[in-house]
Amino acid sequence: MASNDQPHELALRKFLEQRPELAQQLDHLNPLEARARGETPEQYREERLHEAFEAEAERQGLFAWELSLQMTATSAEEYQVRRQAVHKEVAEMAGLPWLEYCTLHGLDPEA
Repeated sequence: MASNDQPHELALRKFLEQRPELAQQLDHLNPLEARARGETPEQYREERLHEAFEAEAERQGLFAWELSLQMTATSAEEYQVRRQAVHKEVAEMAGLPWLEYCTLHGLDPEA
């Protein structure tokens, strides 16, 4: 099982490893653009990486945290269990009954 300490960071590394063209682009960003935004080149690069990751999640119809779980789970079953657990936490934090939350997000409450 993937480490739960930094699953999003692990997912970002895997995401970048699977996309050498993106890594190449990120390695050649204009440092003047970073400075204009008041960021270091490293911060600017990280922000572009996060944007690419979020865009991929959106393209797949997922939240970024779901893509992180998907990329760090060792099996489809583990992904579903972890995903359901996080959705339940979100529903609880939002104060929504589980069935109502599932209806809003197109989830199977029994999964």
